[in-house]
Order: sequence, then C-alpha cells, then structure tokens
Amino acid sequence: MPDSMPAATSDARSPLHGFPTICTPRGPVPDGAPRWNPQRSSSMPSHRYRSAFDRVEIPLTGRSWPQARIERPPLWVPVDLRDGNQALAEPMDTARKRRMFDLLVAMGFKEIEIGYPSASGTDFDFVRHLATSGAVPDDVTVVVFTPARPDLIERTFGAVAGMDRVVVHLYIATAPVWREVVLGRDRAGVHGVVLEAARQMDRLARARPGADTRFQFSPEVFILTEPDYILEVCDSLTELWDASPDRPVVHNLPATVEIATPNVYADQIEYMHRHLARRDAVILSVHPHNDRGTGVACAELAVLAGAQRVEGCLFGNGERTGNVDLVNLALNLHAQGVDPMIDFSDIDEIRRTVEHCNRLPVPPRHPYGGDLVYTAFSGTHQDAISKGFAHRASGDAKLWEVPYLPIDPADVGRTYEAVIRVNSQSGKGGIAHLLRTGHGVDLPAGMRADFSRTVQRATDASGLEATGEDLWDLFEAACLAPGRDGAVALTSWSAQTGPAGEHRFVCTLRVDGREADHEGTGTGTVTAFADALAAAGVEVAVLGLTEQEPTGPGGVTTAYARCRVGGEESWGAGRDVSGVAASVAAVLSAVNRARG
Repeated sequence: MPDSMPAATSDARSPLHGFPTICTPRGPVPDGAPRWNPQRSSSMPSHRYRSAFDRVEIPLTGRSWPQARIERPPLWVPVDLRDGNQALAEPMDTARKRRMFDLLVAMGFKEIEIGYPSASGTDFDFVRHLATSGAVPDDVTVVVFTPARPDLIERTFGAVAGMDRVVVHLYIATAPVWREVVLGRDRAGVHGVVLEAARQMDRLARARPGADTRFQFSPEVFILTEPDYILEVCDSLTELWDASPDRPVVHNLPATVEIATPNVYADQIEYMHRHLARRDAVILSVHPHNDRGTGVACAELAVLAGAQRVEGCLFGNGERTGNVDLVNLALNLHAQGVDPMIDFSDIDEIRRTVEHCNRLPVPPRHPYGGDLVYTAFSGTHQDAISKGFAHRASGDAKLWEVPYLPIDPADVGRTYEAVIRVNSQSGKGGIAHLLRTGHGVDLPAGMRADFSRTVQRATDASGLEATGEDLWDLFEAACLAPGRDGAVALTSWSAQTGPAGEHRFVCTLRVDGREADHEGTGTGTVTAFADALAAAGVEVAVLGLTEQEPTGPGGVTTAYARCRVGGEESWGAGRDVSGVAASVAAVLSAVNRARG
C-alpha cells in the first residue's frame, strides 16, 4: 500500500459513541485553530488533488457577472432522453422514451435532445419512431448527439431523415488529460478531427434541401480545457459552418466533471462570451454536471455571465451525481418573479412520469418536487407559516410572502393539507393550524399550549407523526369527551331567566357516581351552572369563555372555557348546535379535565 494511503483498521473502536475507527488517528490541531473548535487534520489524502485555479488559467479581469441579474429565462434543452438515459442502469425502451418525450412537449420545451442514434439500436429506432410517427410538433426542434467519427456522423444523419427541424450535436473531448490519455492526440490533432467532422456534417446537411438543419458543438470537459484553445476551435467552427444571426451555431460549454467552485465556471463562461467571434451568430450554451453538488449554482452563475441556453435533466438525472436539475433551475426563476416559460403546474404528475421512465425515485427532500419540501414539522416554522396564511387571508398581502415557503405550493399543484404536519418536534401553532383548516376548530391562544402538551405526550410515546385525523381524535378524547362522559356529568338540565334578568340553572348532576338534583343562579347561564356545581360540591370559577362562529352543515358551535377548578387552571371544549349547550359542555369538560 502506498505511504500516502493510511491503512484502514476494522476492529478498533472510536471513543466517540462506539463508531468504528475507519482511518488512522487524526493529525495535530493546526496553528491558529480556535479553542472552541479545534478541528484536526483528517487522514484522507487531500494532497493528491489540485485546485481548479492550478489547472486552468482564466485570463479574465473586470468580471461583470457578480453585478448581473437574471431577468429572463434561458433557452431550455432537456437531455433526459440522451444524457439522462445513458446514465440509467436500465435504459428506457421506446415506450418509456415516448412517454418522456410527450411530457417534455406538454411542459413547453421547444428544443429537446432525443438521443444518441449511433450508440445503440434502441436509440436509433426511437429517433426513427419520432421521424415517422408525426409526434414532433411543428414548433419543436429535436437534437441528436454524435461523436466526431465519420461512420457515426453518417448514421446520425440517417436517423433524422425526414425530420424538418434538427440540431446535430457534435462533441469531442478537449481537455489535456483526455487528449493525451484517451485520444492520444495533441491540440492540433484534436482540432483537425473536429474540422473534418464539421465539414462532413455540412455536406450532409446540404444534402437535405428544405430541412432546417443547424449545428451544435460541445468541447467535452470544457471546464478543464485551456480557454485559448476552446476559443480557437469554436471560432473555426463558427466560420466553417458560416453561422449567422438567423442560422446561429450553438457552442455548448460543459462542466462535464464539476471540479471547481461555481465562480470559476462563471469566469470561464464570461471569457468565452466576451471573446467568441460572430457573437450575434452564436448561442452560448452550458451543460453543468453536479459532481460537487453545485450544478444549479454553476448554471445560474453561467447565465449571469452570458450563457443563453442551459442543458439539463428533470430532477437532475445523469451520469454520476447527475446533470443540472431543470426543475430546480426553472422554479428558482419562478420564485424570483421570472416566468420560466416551462409549465410545472402539476409537479406530482411530472415527477410520477419521470420516476416511471427512469425507474428511479425522486427523494422526498428534492427541491420543489419532493414529498416533504413544502412541509413543516418544527413548531416555530409551523407557527410562522400559520400566521403567514392568516395574513394572506386578511386580504392585505399582494405578493406571496409566507414564512418558510419560497413559493405558493398551489403554483405547482400541491394542496395546503401537507404544508404543516405534526410530530414530536411540532408546536402549538401547527397543531392549531391543522385543527382549524381540517375541522374548523379555532383554539384560543391559551388552549393551544394546553392541547399541544397532550399531542406532545402522544407523539413522544408513539414516535410517529400525528395526522390531521389523529389530532382530531386526540382533541375529541382529551377535550370534548370529558364534557360528556366525565366523572361529573349532567343527566338533565334546563336554563331559565327570571323577571329581573337573573338566570336560573336547574339540573340533575352525577358526581363520582352519586346523582342528585341541584340548581344555581347567576348573571348568565354559565355562571348559574357554576353555582349549581358549587351546590354539588364542585368549586369552579369561569375565567373566560369563547364561542366560535357556527361551522359545518348543521351549524355546530364550538365553545372553549378557561376555568379555575380547585385552585388549578383548566381548559375545556364543547360542541353543539346550541351555543349555550356548547358553553355548558365546555365548562363541564374543564371540570373533568382538572379532576382527572
């Protein structure tokens, strides 16, 4: 084993929580490390790698992209049917490809890369299927991918025979390691291969009279290629293909393997944007991958730097860690007030289709499309979201400004039912929100804290999430049932108002199994009931009473009572078509909850 690779140990145990010690002991604390965070050197061989700044020199000064803003969407080109498909363990068959193609068309994509027809019979057959089935709308341009090899270019043009609008996409690796190790050619040798391929493409395109055939070139691994060399190759193709503003060439500059921070890619794109010849005849395109997890940032900064077109996949499928995610990119624009010009209004149907075609799941935390991305479990988040919704309901809010929700879930076809979900981390605001929106029960502020403790005990005990129905069942058992079935119960009662306005409450009470008749008087029915309870030996003071507006088909009123029972404060709730009966039940609930 090389000296630079520390030997792994399998049986040693770490002093931290019993985790296995994977590598040799950590190094010393570096000089200047803060005492409150004394991070040590790891045992990984980081010295074997170089910074991107040491690999490619970018002769750019006075960059403008940091001050730019994205005010319009780029031209979108999904590559799910080619780059995404070739990354699948089980590549799509024609039926799945057709379903993906139809989805992309329905979403509004006007340029779609449909395959690599010289790579396999399946890809070739799918291109021919589209060519002969009439499935390609008149306003959609298809893109086909080919390496710089004469026989494969010939087969690619054969695949698109009969198609009226086509971009033929030529690629070759240009980075030094690829040139030297993979292709065995120097700069001039690779350039010569590209020029010969471009001439062949031009001849074949001229043999398609009446068809709109345009060209695209990708210097694979652009991000690791010398900028002057890329400029030389791209400009030569712009000239050879005689690009013009009405028949532009696409120069697509991929971060084939993401190896640098996004600002480096932005600098490279801005350099090309400034120096490409016939700039008005060139569509500057980018194709970021996600090896460092910053593919979306690379694409956004590239657009700031002058890129006009972005290639990627829905939900980021692709080689290794994937292509840049077009869902994420486009909805980032939407969240900034820029129309992406692609329709994501049914994100769940889009996701279901992509999952079916790729046979890969979309993670629940995937931006904008995952199951949980609009969901809050945390109590503080839930409270803020609930208040945000209430503010919008008041009619004062013109723009979407709801805490913790960057876009309105309804924009992408999500309902509000799953925005707030309750588990042991949740708080009173979220619980109250679900009861209010799901069952029309609007708990007073003080009762929210009281009931949330009941929910907390239940979720702590189960370790599970509490659904809206679970919350209702808990509310029913903890707050409503004590007013009907508790140790202190009303067998019968009537309320009367005397000539002087005094209220009289006549009832039969069962207290701890013993039943007797009682009556009480007061300034209202509820205070008269409290007086009757006192006559039965149950001391209660009604500190507050709230009646909610009747809801539901039967006009049911919900009442909430805050009482002092035997020196202890207690909340109760009652529901009835009669507001008076609901209030009486709420007081009885508070009594039983305090005694129980």
